Amino acid sequence: MGAKEGAKEGAKYSALRREVEKAIFGRRGEGHIDPSNDRMLALVDLLGQPQRAYRTIHITGTNGKTSTARMIDELLRGFGLRVGRYTSPHLAKVTERIVIDGEPVDDRTFVEAYQQIAPLIELVDGQFDSPCSFFEIITALGFAIFADAPVDVAVVEVGMGGTWDNTNVIDAEVAVVTPVDLDHQQYLGDSIAEIAREKAGIIKPGATAILAAQPVDAAAVLLERAVEVDASVAREGLEFGVRERSVAVGGQVLTLQGLGGLYEQIFLPLHGAHQAENAVCALAAVEAFFGAGGKTGGIDVDVVRTAFGEVTSPGRLEAVRSAPTILVDAAHNRHGMAASLAALSEAFDFRRLIGVLGVLEDKDATALLELLEPVLDEVVVTQSSSPRALDVDSLAALAVEVFGEDRVSVEPRLDDAIEAAVTLAEETGDNSISGSGVLITGSVVTAGEARVLLGAS
Repeated sequence: MGAKEGAKEGAKYSALRREVEKAIFGRRGEGHIDPSNDRMLALVDLLGQPQRAYRTIHITGTNGKTSTARMIDELLRGFGLRVGRYTSPHLAKVTERIVIDGEPVDDRTFVEAYQQIAPLIELVDGQFDSPCSFFEIITALGFAIFADAPVDVAVVEVGMGGTWDNTNVIDAEVAVVTPVDLDHQQYLGDSIAEIAREKAGIIKPGATAILAAQPVDAAAVLLERAVEVDASVAREGLEFGVRERSVAVGGQVLTLQGLGGLYEQIFLPLHGAHQAENAVCALAAVEAFFGAGGKTGGIDVDVVRTAFGEVTSPGRLEAVRSAPTILVDAAHNRHGMAASLAALSEAFDFRRLIGVLGVLEDKDATALLELLEPVLDEVVVTQSSSPRALDVDSLAALAVEVFGEDRVSVEPRLDDAIEAAVTLAEETGDNSISGSGVLITGSVVTAGEARVLLGAS
């Protein structure tokens, strides 16, 4: 196919992909949860159980899931496996959720897969009072695309929770639980123990559970589940952990204690202690997947070094522009924001930092503002395009209570908010990396839209 024909076909499938997005986004979305897997089970059954065509590693937790998934993906591919990765939400394009060999599936693959399963979706719609949701369809698409590829292993991140999450039709041999904290309380429960109980549902009989360092209440629930289903357990801080960590240019250098040995001089091009902890959980998960540990020893340290050196995590304290430095971060809850701000303090030395904040209405905006207040000189509040976004006037009122009126600006449009923040940052006259900066944060949607506006996507 020539370049002209290729461009024409690309445009055709890009248009078709947008049509598919419109069709599925028009359904019950991710903000309208129906805690049942009945439709999902019916759909994958009609598809021939594609999720059973490959081995799986399943990831849940409150924060760090996507970064951990990307690290596991890099490690597995480093050992020559063909890997599918399913994560959510996406930053800019829905196909980011379904990744094969480190790249999002192309528009043609996505469209043709949807066209094949669309009649089955209609059949399932007719069997239930509520039709299939956006997330059920995207998840089924991911499973089917991975089976068709085919992949050797899929790394699957839950959408929310665990037990009744639509991804939980898989029986993963390795279940990873990143730190559990308060988030999505209206769906998962009002306490850390209740949330942990929901997330524990991905730990299946005979699996290996890789548990990040957890609050006491969460740890007790997760261990109880492991005992109940006779799963093996490896815990950060006991069976594996971060032994040493030092800040380096562009990231950090780690010494990691894995299940099968010590891995030294690991360069990770991401910032913060939380990313080091994500890295050691990813390492332990891959060791468990390969059966490494104990008397069998670890996995090839050179492969581990190379793989971690290639890791990226877009929208996670990501520098997308300089002079002034503009950072984009998807932190959207208390635990995630605290981790991001600790990493920012460690990796950057801004004398003036301006924030751009846009949050979703179901999040604790006041908690985010209170964490940001000691760090930011001023904040520009805004609103993303999400129908779930907290309106800018409500966010501004909360911001004034925390920051005071003199330190709050209001820009309803994100592009205007970024421009205003850059102008405020430049008032120092020092746009070096250690001079002034802009932090855009508050939600995955805000981070994703900012990346597009700034040319990072």
